[in-house]
Amino acid sequence: MTFRNETAGTVILDLIRTIQSNKDYLSEVDGKMGDGDHGINMNKGFTITEEKLGNRAFSMSDGFRVLGETLMEDIGGSMGPLYGVFFEELSLASGKKVRIDEKVFGNMLQNAADAVQEIGDAQVGDKTLMDTLLPALDAYNAACAEGKSFAEALEDMRQAAKDGWRSTEDMVARIGRASRLGERSRGVLDAGATSCYLILDTMARSMIKMLKQE
Repeated sequence: MTFRNETAGTVILDLIRTIQSNKDYLSEVDGKMGDGDHGINMNKGFTITEEKLGNRAFSMSDGFRVLGETLMEDIGGSMGPLYGVFFEELSLASGKKVRIDEKVFGNMLQNAADAVQEIGDAQVGDKTLMDTLLPALDAYNAACAEGKSFAEALEDMRQAAKDGWRSTEDMVARIGRASRLGERSRGVLDAGATSCYLILDTMARSMIKMLKQE
C-alpha cells in the first residue's frame, strides 16, 4: 500500500483545517495550566501556512516544509520550534520519495520524534506532547513489525496517540512552566499532548484516505 507524494498535499490542508477548528479548545486546555494561547499561536502558524501555499498544487513534502518553516519563524513560545522541527523532519525524510509506503512514513515519524525529543528533552510521563508522540511511534513500529498493512499501522498509531494524550490527565507536570504547579497540574490534559494527538489523528486519517484512493 502506497500513495503518491506529489498528490498528497491534502494531508497538510486537512491539518490546517483541524487546527483552525480546534483553536478555541486548545486554548481552553492550555488555560488550565498555562497562558491559554496555545490555540491562538497554533492557529496563527497554520493559517499563515495556508496563505503561503495558496491555491497552487504542492506535494506532501513541500507542504510539510512550508509548515515547518512557518511554525519556527512565526509562532512564539516553546511549541513553535518543537512543531517546526517536527514538520521539517517529516519533509526532509520524504522529500525525495515519489511514493510513500509504511517504511518511508516510519522513517519520517522516527526522525521527527527524535528531533523533537532532542530539543525538548522530555520523556514519557513528563506530561508533554511526547506522551502522545512516543507511544504513537512505538505502536506504529510494532504494527509494521507484526506485518500489518500501512493503513492498519496508521490506525494503531491513531489509537496509541489517543491513549497517550488521555493519559496526561492523571500526570503531574515534570518539565516546563507547568511543572511549577506540582500536584495542581494533575487532573488536566496537557495542551501540547492535545495538539499532538489532533495532528497525528488527522495525518493518519488523511493518509488512510489517500491509500484508499490509490
